[in-house]
Amino acid sequence: MFVNLEYGSQSVRLFRQNANALADYLVLQNRKNTLTARKREVINLVVSQVNECAYCLIAHTVAGGLQGFTTEEILLIRKANIDFDTRLGTLAKFVKATAINSGLPDAALVDYFLAADYSEAHLIDMILVKEIKRSVITCTALSFFL
Repeated sequence: MFVNLEYGSQSVRLFRQNANALADYLVLQNRKNTLTARKREVINLVVSQVNECAYCLIAHTVAGGLQGFTTEEILLIRKANIDFDTRLGTLAKFVKATAINSGLPDAALVDYFLAADYSEAHLIDMILVKEIKRSVITCTALSFFL
């Protein structure tokens, strides 16, 4: 499989075309929130898989390893089929469903997420992390046309 390793740098190049974009992205990406780094990496892996972003999958597979996930666990996370941690499994399923469904969860899915001992604050942070990742993927893809 051929992977264009320039892909990730393309989003940075595109961000440079807007005086505030890169700074805004970094502020959002590094903002204090209710999710651990491991949970944020689960979100990034699932969204990268749903969007089939090869560069992002490589980067977040490495980052997932740095968060202590094994190779086998990372493959399960990418599929949102986590059997080694119930709460992470709930998070991954919720992220995948909303990433596929244009961000629109149904009421049962929200109840499922909240029943797994996540709070409304977790829900908001999950949505922000997911949408930040999706926007970077979109900008990266767009950069090849500009």
